[in-house]
Amino acid sequence: MRRFHLVFAVALGMVTLASALPHMTPLMSAKMPAGQMKSGSGGSGPYKVLKVAKVGGDGGFDYVNADSDGRRLYVCRSGPMGRIMVFDLDTLEQVGEVANVSGHGAVVDPKTNHGFTTSKPIAMFDSKTFATLKTIDVQGNPDGILFDPASERVYDLSHAAPHVTVIDAKDGSIVGTIDLGGMPEQAVTDGKGHLYIDLEDKDKIAVVDAKTMMLTTTYDLAGKGGTCAALAFDVKNHILFAGCRNPANMVILNSDDGKIITTIPIGVGTDGAVFNPNTMEAFTSQGDGTLSVVKENSPTSFALEQTVQTMVSAKTLTLDAKTGHILLIAAEYGPPPATPPAGTPPGRPARGPMVPGSFSVLMVGVGK
Repeated sequence: MRRFHLVFAVALGMVTLASALPHMTPLMSAKMPAGQMKSGSGGSGPYKVLKVAKVGGDGGFDYVNADSDGRRLYVCRSGPMGRIMVFDLDTLEQVGEVANVSGHGAVVDPKTNHGFTTSKPIAMFDSKTFATLKTIDVQGNPDGILFDPASERVYDLSHAAPHVTVIDAKDGSIVGTIDLGGMPEQAVTDGKGHLYIDLEDKDKIAVVDAKTMMLTTTYDLAGKGGTCAALAFDVKNHILFAGCRNPANMVILNSDDGKIITTIPIGVGTDGAVFNPNTMEAFTSQGDGTLSVVKENSPTSFALEQTVQTMVSAKTLTLDAKTGHILLIAAEYGPPPATPPAGTPPGRPARGPMVPGSFSVLMVGVGK
């Protein structure tokens, strides 16, 4: 996953936040300009934006990760002032930070209280004291991250080989590496020795034997979805939900054989997905300011239940497994420069500067 680089033009039809969200809580910004958050909660359905905490701070951002047991929310900020911001998962108030770490995402092992972030080197920290315990030298380009509670292993995903570095969460030692033959984005586990990882540049899902640390097969999405950057998993029913950008679809497939069950259109620029087994719903977040909610009526029947309007650039998400809340991160950006800065990759629009103090954490849940 790349840090947020796109500014989506969705200003048409928007209204100011004050008029669009009359249910605004004290943590929501009444001064957020039109065009940054889309009007209302969007769509007919139970979910709405419950709270927006404008927490500010400098630095880029990518993943947001909830520790539902420890009631903490982790957000990595990159750049010269790199750090991991730590928030209370219920109030969204900042409770601390892990200093001097510039990374993409962070996970925590609740048994050992060891946290890990995809930085280079990887930082291993104490989730109680926020102190860095050690650094772990790795190859490649650390990006996504997965913690598997069953094995107490951390999987560091890299867009460059080695594509996966496996770390023992108990002591931070490197167990091994895995070659996937493509760029991994998001990974899920069944807790029984199988990992599933979407390959952004191959339009495939990689299937990995976690015990042998070997790629066993790949599932081709067969043109149903391309540039897939999000993946969620209904473990009980063996259903994968792949969030893709081109075309912008959620591709739903069987995890046992890769058979595609159906596809459902979603918003533009997805970069994260989660599945809530308590409600049987899959969620994908998009940089265009939408959150797609797909209901699993049965293992063969799925429907788009709601499109929630969130905030432009809110492309990643995490699930609070205890409350069912979805947490997203976003910021406001100024107009892009007329001439792209040197080093901007071909075909990627330049983005404007982040508006100071605009970085926000959004909480989405069932409205009252």
